[in-house]
Amino acid sequence: MIIVPEKEIAGLIGRAEAFEAIENIFAAMSSGAAYNFPVIREAIGHADALYGFKSGFDRSSLALGLKSGGYWPGNAERDLTNHQSTVFLFDADTGQAKAVVGGNLLTALRTAAASAVSIKHLARKDAKVLGMIGAGHQSAFQMRAAAEHRNFEKVIGWNFHPEMLSRLEETASELGLPYESVDLTQMGAEADVIISITSSFKPIFKGTQVRPGTHIACMGTDTKGKQEVDVELIAMATLFTDEVAQSATIGECQHAVADGIVSKDNINEIGAVINGTHRGRTSESEITLFDGTGVGLQDLAVASAAVDLAIKKGVAIEVDF
Repeated sequence: MIIVPEKEIAGLIGRAEAFEAIENIFAAMSSGAAYNFPVIREAIGHADALYGFKSGFDRSSLALGLKSGGYWPGNAERDLTNHQSTVFLFDADTGQAKAVVGGNLLTALRTAAASAVSIKHLARKDAKVLGMIGAGHQSAFQMRAAAEHRNFEKVIGWNFHPEMLSRLEETASELGLPYESVDLTQMGAEADVIISITSSFKPIFKGTQVRPGTHIACMGTDTKGKQEVDVELIAMATLFTDEVAQSATIGECQHAVADGIVSKDNINEIGAVINGTHRGRTSESEITLFDGTGVGLQDLAVASAAVDLAIKKGVAIEVDF
């Protein structure tokens, strides 16, 4: 069995490798070559933590396994990231344990890659202003990945806790982009692409605040009850997601579906756009929304790539199991 420790991941997988893996797995999901198993995600009644499992199987690559982990909101006080996870891979032919891979950086990279895939395929080509709602650990990964797929000229940001906005300003500076902190009304008036990456359980951004032609990537809602945008915005937008079943039950579309405002049939797979079986954006004035719920196959895709590269570079640890 192969072990790829968390400390080795940064030297193996970057944004380019993550983007390729996620774009390919979304395409495989839409074609039916890969599928996810039902998600388990529960509050454990300790440390305010959410813990669960995401798993799946890709027939094309034979990636089989699961990610185990969750969200510990007090970890910042321990100098740890709030999201903690580990990916387990199994041999599809025998069921034997194949690899254990540190999943923290991989989760950040694959989540950012998912929104970047949606920007590549759905955002207007002339998008110039990137809006960021949320300034937590993941926001820097999101901004860096997004900046590689449109020629943004400015970043604007908003966060529940303004003292954290320095992360957005520092990341924008790193990318050579000017930054401005704004309120949500200005966010909607100026941004061509908006990424929301919060853990909110009530709507932050409203349909009345968004302008025609905007692409929105909602990346924070992955649990029943969470919500980043109001249902009126969901109703206004052409909807895309990683997996329709998750979008309708634990993703950003869950509330609009539950209220009967949209149906599951209104939600499209981003993989269909990648494969050319859905047109994607049809006009410059269309509002598009990507509901990035996070699927187990994303984790398996990047973890499999990490294992292959770890073996190639001689940093994989082999143990008898």
